[in-house]
Amino acid sequence: MARPVTLFTGQWADLTLEELAEKASGWGYDGLELACWGDHFEVDKALADDNYCQGRHDLLAKYGLKVWSISNHLVGQAVCDNIDSRHQGILSEAIWGDGDPAGVQERAAEEMKNTARAAAKLGVNVVNGFTGSSIWHLLYSFPPNDPGQIDAGFEDFANRWNPIFDVFDEVGVKFGLEVHPTEIAFDIVTAERAIEAVNGREAFGFNYDPSHLGYQGVDYVAFLERLSDRIYHVHMKDVWWADTPRLSGVFGGHLNFGDSQRNWDFRSIGRGSINFEEIIRALNNMEYDGPLSIEWEDSGMDREHGARESCAAVKGYDFEPSAVAFDAAFEE
Repeated sequence: MARPVTLFTGQWADLTLEELAEKASGWGYDGLELACWGDHFEVDKALADDNYCQGRHDLLAKYGLKVWSISNHLVGQAVCDNIDSRHQGILSEAIWGDGDPAGVQERAAEEMKNTARAAAKLGVNVVNGFTGSSIWHLLYSFPPNDPGQIDAGFEDFANRWNPIFDVFDEVGVKFGLEVHPTEIAFDIVTAERAIEAVNGREAFGFNYDPSHLGYQGVDYVAFLERLSDRIYHVHMKDVWWADTPRLSGVFGGHLNFGDSQRNWDFRSIGRGSINFEEIIRALNNMEYDGPLSIEWEDSGMDREHGARESCAAVKGYDFEPSAVAFDAAFEE
């Protein structure tokens, strides 16, 4: 049976959920991955109103759609980050408060606990998101980093997120970190170290997204092979990177997405450099049967055109593994 193809609603928060659901149904999607911003999924309403979650299901069902996961990237980012004025732009007034960094982090942590509770009420078992990182600014080791600084960063992640994961365990929901620059895990090495930092607890795993790995030079298929038991959700997103030297490199040169001087940029599915067939084969080998959720980003394309063509492309890439050896017919 083909995996469901869903659309992550985070890039569509300017539309109401009903507006987006009607469009997504017409584009051929099986469901939506609901972002916890805009009006798509509101954590406080889910916990306060016993009818809210059923209302979300009913709205989606009206358009033949389902939901398998929710995502709260923006709040999760504030749990471990070194808070500054940038965060005010991605957080609600309730989380930002007076902007005192310690208070922002504490309120963000409580909101992530509530997100797990809200997910359980909705009946989904995965929350995707970011963790933030207190050590991302130490990425390039000059002045030379003290190894203890990096150790402390992973300890900070464990100390801040373990109480959150306790709630995830209590309600039977798992957290999928989208491995990504600016997070505690941004490649295979740091992903494995993050697992170690929380003593391998099962509440913590990954929302796999190859687009954040490929342009860095990380083996995005090996990520699946090495961490197959931690893949709780899958984002399908494409990215292009240059085959020859450019005016900027992996770090982006402080250029906005879509700038022609960039060395890499996100692209609509099938128009970048990611080999999706190898990803599907790896997912088949690890028996992943969850949704393939399209996170659509392409600065050079109309988003409705891109969402429609991406749905068709992912359904074309996906295939079931063989139940028999191809040469079994030759046997007597």
